[in-house]
Amino acid sequence: MGEKEIEILTGEGLPGVSDGFERLWTPHRMAYVSSHKDPTRECPFCVAPGLDEDDTLVVTRGTTCYVVLNLYPYNSGHLLVCPYRHVAYYTEVTSEERTEMAQLTQEAMVTLAEVCQAQGFNIGMNQGIAGGAGIAEHLHQHVVPRWSGDANFFPLIAQTKALSQLLPETRTQLASRWGEQ
Repeated sequence: MGEKEIEILTGEGLPGVSDGFERLWTPHRMAYVSSHKDPTRECPFCVAPGLDEDDTLVVTRGTTCYVVLNLYPYNSGHLLVCPYRHVAYYTEVTSEERTEMAQLTQEAMVTLAEVCQAQGFNIGMNQGIAGGAGIAEHLHQHVVPRWSGDANFFPLIAQTKALSQLLPETRTQLASRWGEQ
């Protein structure tokens, strides 16, 4: 039997016939993804530290890096640790930036555990467009607080995240307790 006959028997390549892959369609993300393709747009991670705390979601500032709430959080309290310098990859940071990123990440975990009673964390960096970075041109590390049972059916069925607190309220709580531990 030839390759074409096998395709016909299995249904591969025919319109309306499944290829065996499940797909999660998230067309609402296109507005976010497309907004980063505008070459005249300023980098939000370069702009944020220059704004007043009341006009931004910056939680704390260090010497070479700062911490800001994610505008599109996976969970309440989802933080980003960013160098002030506009660098895209972890391999480009200085030893001082690397050290402060690590220190701010630890402080974020302690603060989130105290303020939000986080029971666990996801920490990571998506680097480059192919690596899944939403803003690939400016390095940022995610610190996502987690709780037992925090993943429910809303994101899968209704494409909705249930967030228990507004971002400005979360920023105020975290900023007021930062460094108290």
